[in-house]
Amino acid sequence: MRTTTGWQATGPTALRRTSLERRDLRPDDIAVRVDHCGVCHTDLHALRAYDRHTNAPLVPGHEFTGVVAEIGPEVTTFSVGDRVAVGNIVDSCGVCAMCEAGQENFCHTFPTLTYGGTDRQDGSTTLGGYSREYVVRESFAYPLPSGLDPAAAAPLMCAGVTVWEPLRALGVGPGSRIAVAGLGGLGHLAVKMAVALGATTTVVSRTRDKRDDARKLGAHDLVDSTDSRQIAAVRDTFDVVVDTISAPHDLAPYLKLVAMDGTLSLLGYLGPVTVEATDLLIGRKKLGSAGGGGRPATAEMLRFCADNGIAADIEVLPSSQVDTALDRLRRNDVRYRFVLDMSDLD
Repeated sequence: MRTTTGWQATGPTALRRTSLERRDLRPDDIAVRVDHCGVCHTDLHALRAYDRHTNAPLVPGHEFTGVVAEIGPEVTTFSVGDRVAVGNIVDSCGVCAMCEAGQENFCHTFPTLTYGGTDRQDGSTTLGGYSREYVVRESFAYPLPSGLDPAAAAPLMCAGVTVWEPLRALGVGPGSRIAVAGLGGLGHLAVKMAVALGATTTVVSRTRDKRDDARKLGAHDLVDSTDSRQIAAVRDTFDVVVDTISAPHDLAPYLKLVAMDGTLSLLGYLGPVTVEATDLLIGRKKLGSAGGGGRPATAEMLRFCADNGIAADIEVLPSSQVDTALDRLRRNDVRYRFVLDMSDLD
């Protein structure tokens, strides 16, 4: 086994620095020196549910960038010293219909998650990117284009691809009218990507003071969701409404914004929802969702972001301040993504 250092959960609100074991390299594995790891709301949810007395060890982190430190004998894609990025999926069955379609994120036997997943060969629990090294199959690591800053690119591997997949699947491009509900880690990247795809893009937010931020991100307008007049003025307007709101909320007001034959894509909240059939019936509207991305879409997203100068707006903290980052994220005190600098683990 290989030994590295990382941040392991001790309970629902705290982590401690400790030694971690990584598997020895299999023939198609690479070892990645993790330099930057994003902090995601999923990390908060995993920690909130964690009980060290009953659960397997938990090391969060599923959006990270770094440098190849070692390669297995059958690796052909990477060489030592290459810049790489890894997202929230590190393996899949490879043979089901979804995997064959390049949608490993929808693997019929469930994809192996970067942390809290089960290794398909030895049954061990995967430990995430809040660490100085990660061992991963080469086919689930991605070359990091030279035009992308490694810190600001880390959140692209979760938040970025989460919004990229539905934008591409729904054909967003020049002439499209897009609304992004919520302007956080997901939302600010959805705005940047929609604008770069050529769509007329509007932010829908209850926070009026985000208007300047929305404009800086490239949005053409901001609609105050608490203002009934503004909401009425954009009813039945948008081809796609990208809903990135992470808390439970009523979908009816957002379905009313969707144009005829348009789609409300629910990305931020993935719990139970209630929808009136008539809110879909009137206008032949559709409700959809997405989660993560397959390998082709992830690679395409990275190239698109490099070509268009898109990266996350971030605040970088040393990994020793991970508890601070998580506490501030709980309070939504970040614009728009925390990234941990893992170099202090040396």
